[in-house]
Amino acid sequence: MKLGFVSNILLELSLSDVLSFAAHEGFASVEICCWPVGKADRKYAGVTHLDVTTLTQAQADDTRSLCQDHGVSMSALGYYPNILDPNPGVSKAAVAHFKKVIKAAPMVGLDTVTGFIGKDWTKTVDDNWPRFLKVWRPILQYAADHGVRIAIENCPMLFTQDEWPGGKNLMTTPAIWRRAFHDLDMPNLGLNYDPSHFVLQGMDPISPLAEFKDRLFHLHAKDMTIDHKALNEVGRFDFTKNWHLPRIPGYGEVNWVAFMAELTRIGYEGPVCIEVEDETFGKHLDGRMKALKVSRNVLAPYFG
Repeated sequence: MKLGFVSNILLELSLSDVLSFAAHEGFASVEICCWPVGKADRKYAGVTHLDVTTLTQAQADDTRSLCQDHGVSMSALGYYPNILDPNPGVSKAAVAHFKKVIKAAPMVGLDTVTGFIGKDWTKTVDDNWPRFLKVWRPILQYAADHGVRIAIENCPMLFTQDEWPGGKNLMTTPAIWRRAFHDLDMPNLGLNYDPSHFVLQGMDPISPLAEFKDRLFHLHAKDMTIDHKALNEVGRFDFTKNWHLPRIPGYGEVNWVAFMAELTRIGYEGPVCIEVEDETFGKHLDGRMKALKVSRNVLAPYFG
């Protein structure tokens, strides 16, 4: 396993500076965010540390050399849009850029792209299913043709009124994973597993690891705390932003000793990338850097 972090938390820095920070602080890898250049449509999105829209092989080679110079690898290229957005224009643009990220991955020496499946949040899982299969089968085939695996994060994307009632990401539970892997039957579809999203849903983040070990392509290390006092006031049917708090690893409800022990037992050897959404460290760059350093200190003993 390699300990790294998701680059979006250092949005003010260039890729070179991100890699320099990673090297200085002892991180082995970075998940590189590859959003289209422009304004973010939500928090923690819209970060472009590698612009794939016009990426040439010469630029890709320069990126690989930059990583080698710093002694830090790239774990994946990341882009997390709602590919199944009910607005056809939004969906089409997301698919087009996602394919550019897929194409860029082997150019920089990678075989993994991370993202969301997406979802029409006004419809049920069953009602989303036919479109999911129709849209994603050609994306996965395109990725396979480029030697790329797609690692889907299990975030429900159900936090605010704009995402109510069904959330904007389909692949959130083991039951849905089994159905998706069966119906698509594409070996390059897997998981970017984040245990914190199971805490949010009141689920065990450890028990699914063994069953899906062959689909664990990438892993996010994030934690979460449920504000039970707030939950007792508003209930689980209120917007989740009102009763949960994202935390760094070790500061929430995930049992990291048991979690890392299970990863070791099942033979997981992929990336473990810290994802910082914990604003208790502050919203400024120095606070976010501190959050990464503290997270590293919590997780480092598990990496020998």
